[in-house]
Amino acid sequence: MTATWTPDGPNLVVEGDNLAVIRALPDESFRLIYIDPPFNTGRVQSRQQLTTVRNVEGTRQGFKGNNYDTIKGLLYSYDDAFADYWEFLEPRLEEAWRLLHDEGTLYLHLDFREVHYAKVVLDALFGRECFLNEIIWAYDYGARATKKWPAKHDTILVYVKNPQSYYFNNEEVDREPYMAPGLVTPEKVARGKLPTDVWWHTIVSPTGKEKTGYATQKPEGILRRVIQASSKRGDWVLDFFAGSGTTGSVAAQLDRRFLLVEQNPAAIEIMRARLRDDTTFS
Repeated sequence: MTATWTPDGPNLVVEGDNLAVIRALPDESFRLIYIDPPFNTGRVQSRQQLTTVRNVEGTRQGFKGNNYDTIKGLLYSYDDAFADYWEFLEPRLEEAWRLLHDEGTLYLHLDFREVHYAKVVLDALFGRECFLNEIIWAYDYGARATKKWPAKHDTILVYVKNPQSYYFNNEEVDREPYMAPGLVTPEKVARGKLPTDVWWHTIVSPTGKEKTGYATQKPEGILRRVIQASSKRGDWVLDFFAGSGTTGSVAAQLDRRFLLVEQNPAAIEIMRARLRDDTTFS
């Protein structure tokens, strides 16, 4: 990488192979590491931006009989299929352990396909005593299965470097409404409750302001909880499967510093447009 990460340097986005990049970083440099690696679905993940424009000679007819053309934009995709998924992911998890500060925390975001294997690997790497939480992110959107229970959640495994000294401050976390407000005092209703290890949160809205068009983009609300609870203002946050840059966007909003690594050029271009001007790209 042409720009070298330093603790007193600027927010940094590095384009390249993440294993090579993180192997060059110094030990115990990050209070928080969040990674959302490919889920090994066995298929290409893609999302294409579409724009509809009015045209008297257009091929589609819409409201009040007006004609329109649909213009296809950029196609953002990556290959989410690995011959040996754990040969790919395990060395990166080893580096994550090395890079965590003694007070640091790793959040590993996966789905049902690989998360049970990940738990075994992380127990071996960190030690079972360093397992903090299994967070269930539940949502309700998309296709409906007819021959099984529809899969509508992801899993985030949370491990700490040192179970005696890790940083966690749930007082910083945005509170949420009580599901049964009539069972608690009006003061508690007004304050809201702390989230548990089950997070009910919508996906990125297809028509919302957050949407970048990048496949598998995660909502900022999920990253807000992670960053608020497990880092302090001014801390460095590392995400070496950066995708559309949600971790960096939220870290900047919360006065944290960030290092993002991504090898997909389309994702890099999204981050150039999304992240603030003081971010350095390398």
